[in-house]
Amino acid sequence: MRQVHLIASERFAHLREAGFAVAAGDLGENITTAGLDLELMPLGTLIEFGPTAIIELTGLRTPCVLIDRFRAGLKRHVLSSAETRPPFKCGVLGVVRAGGAVAAGDTARVRLPSTSFETLPAL
Repeated sequence: MRQVHLIASERFAHLREAGFAVAAGDLGENITTAGLDLELMPLGTLIEFGPTAIIELTGLRTPCVLIDRFRAGLKRHVLSSAETRPPFKCGVLGVVRAGGAVAAGDTARVRLPSTSFETLPAL
């Protein structure tokens, strides 16, 4: 089973507005999406990319101390207050359920779980 890190391109725009020179790929993500509120999707959500690739969301990516080594103060900008959800906004993790080529410009198709809507746990 292969783990994949996904992050929304909107997160990079937010960080740039806060003064951080961060671009796609800088935070170790494998896939950058647009228009998906990844951190608020439920556990078990399937995201299809290209003709065959499918990733199942398994949790929130927990920002580690290394994020501040990349850019000082960055970790503070991906943490949320205790009253908001999710606790941090640093992308999500998932596992590959079906392999396949994923290319820039591919449409992401979201399939929500049919039974429960558990929030993504911190991983």
